[in-house]
Amino acid sequence: MDGGVVTFILAILIVAVFVFVAILLTGKRKYIFNREAYQTKFLSIENKLNKDNPTSFTATIIEADKLLDKALNEMGIPGKTMGDRLKKSGDKFGNLNAVWRAHKLRNAIAHESDLEISYKQAYNALEIYKQALKDLGAI
Repeated sequence: MDGGVVTFILAILIVAVFVFVAILLTGKRKYIFNREAYQTKFLSIENKLNKDNPTSFTATIIEADKLLDKALNEMGIPGKTMGDRLKKSGDKFGNLNAVWRAHKLRNAIAHESDLEISYKQAYNALEIYKQALKDLGAI
């Protein structure tokens, strides 16, 4: 082989290495959660939901929302509020609209003192939060 061909092949290899490194550095990075801690916490929240205790309906939704917000914070998603972070979460959730519905229910609970929700609403919201945490890789 003559020197020009070797130099050309070497240049291609160097460019390929740089492209590979650039792809690795700019690709989606997955945050590493303490999954055991998140699973334990979410299981604790689920176990607090009690059909015979309407207070548990609202309390579990608020706790699940806080846990999801904690996960978004840990991932470094910017924003002053959970709503801000959801707006900037991009494609991290399989069903962002469902996550918004659950979060809006949480906001209604927090801001409307006379709001009554059903067990089914609470259960469905917890399922949405559970899936959201799974989508992030926290549980």
